[in-house]
Amino acid sequence: MQEAAPLAPKLPETLDSREYRIAIEPSRKRVRVVFGGQTVADSNRALVLRETRLPPVYYLPREDIAMPLLQASEHRTYCPFKGTATYWHVVVDGKTVENAAWSYEDPIEEALGIRGYVAFYWNKVDTWFEDNAAVEIDPSDGIAEHANPLAAWMLREAWEATSSAELIDRLGRQLVEAGFGVSRMNVIIPTLHPQMASNAFVWRRGESVVDERDFPHYGLQSEAYLNSPIRLIFDGAGGIRRRLEGSNPRLDFPILEELQEAGATDYVAMPMRFSNGKINAFTLATDRPGGFTTEHLGQIYEVLPILSRLLEVHAMHRMSRTLLDTYLGAYTGQRVLNGLIKRGDGENIPAVVWYCDLRGSTALADSVSRDDYLDLINRFFEAMAGAVMDRGGEVLKFIGDGLLAIFPMEKAPASEDGKEAFCGASACKEALEAARDALGRMQQVNAALAEDGRAPLRFGLALHLGDVTYGNIGGQSRLDFTVIGPATNEAARIDHLTKELGISVLMSEDFERYVTGKLTSLGFHRLRGVTDDMELFTLPELAPKA
Repeated sequence: MQEAAPLAPKLPETLDSREYRIAIEPSRKRVRVVFGGQTVADSNRALVLRETRLPPVYYLPREDIAMPLLQASEHRTYCPFKGTATYWHVVVDGKTVENAAWSYEDPIEEALGIRGYVAFYWNKVDTWFEDNAAVEIDPSDGIAEHANPLAAWMLREAWEATSSAELIDRLGRQLVEAGFGVSRMNVIIPTLHPQMASNAFVWRRGESVVDERDFPHYGLQSEAYLNSPIRLIFDGAGGIRRRLEGSNPRLDFPILEELQEAGATDYVAMPMRFSNGKINAFTLATDRPGGFTTEHLGQIYEVLPILSRLLEVHAMHRMSRTLLDTYLGAYTGQRVLNGLIKRGDGENIPAVVWYCDLRGSTALADSVSRDDYLDLINRFFEAMAGAVMDRGGEVLKFIGDGLLAIFPMEKAPASEDGKEAFCGASACKEALEAARDALGRMQQVNAALAEDGRAPLRFGLALHLGDVTYGNIGGQSRLDFTVIGPATNEAARIDHLTKELGISVLMSEDFERYVTGKLTSLGFHRLRGVTDDMELFTLPELAPKA
């Protein structure tokens, strides 16, 4: 291969960094591109595109390119003033360089001059020639000092925002102060949540609070979403730009009509990628006469990677909290976030222990399909867990067909001797109301099953009170944040007695001691593994008739 010329020709300097713009002009040189020993492109009609703070780029007419050596790629990128770029791999004699070439098939008006032209990355091909002289090109050569005020703001102040909503509000205000004329900004971030598909943040100029919205999974089938530019962004469209003023603007999405009626003159939607490749959506609308300028869009486009990383930090924190709440519970999840992550971390607390399980689950699993069994057990868990959480309890774990939960006791006012004390009345009241609620929910479940001609679900529920160790147990690298101790074991033993006594809800004497309402005694009973007999109670409406 030919060596680079000792005094390699230089492309013209980049544009002045004081304003962001692009310029396209003929090269007036013969430009040749070589890869793998073959000429990939050879043209006397090359164009040079100069963009502020970037090295110049040659764009070559497709007729002067060996297109059979280019293989279409799925990769797309978006520039708000050039449009969506499609990419090709270059393949020569089995040697492939991925996404080495790109073109703007349908460029925005500022870049119409490069329609039908293809560009190559300087450093992804072997050799460049200008007028038969090999050119050694440094892609970073000539890049000017950064002068984007948004970038300076991002680095100086944006990191101070403590949430996505605050960051987006600050950015919106900054854009207004900088004269961008932004009237509306929208950020949509997909999330891992059992009910929600994404978090949306809508900023409107003049409003003091960012509108935070949770977008449910079923919303992905709604007409509003299916007919929105956002869907195309998530589907990999690359980006969308629509002028909203002038004669016959292209209003191919309902949101564009809404924005135009509100006075918007221009709209742009762009993908914003997180470090794991996940696509988020970022949209802007302006009511500035003439719409967005190339300079404004260029400055916004430059800071998107910074904005993306900041939003990703907030999103990861939000997602972590959601996952911890979903799999550990809010009370437990907060303790893990606060640093209780080592084996042995925890505390001794007094609490009401709730233990319940589904009766006859083994026979049930053998008699119905897997899907039907999962449906039934989830109905049971939804009734029990819903009742617990609605009353402030914490669901700790699902154990096969059983559920373990706690109602932590509140601290009482400090005594004269300074010793810590706890009040059990509140926790017992909430647990008792949760038990009544669970009974009502299960009646509804069984009524629905009866309508389908199916047998009712039977269950046992025990409420006990005592000191438990609340913290991390397990192996070095696989931990569980739960409660252990005699009170937990005794609650499980009481639950077992619900089957023997034929009563679905039992409560211990320790629990009954804090209940202000009337419970019915069922006498003293022996718990397996417990030395002393324990008096058990139930709700009056469940007690055996005399």
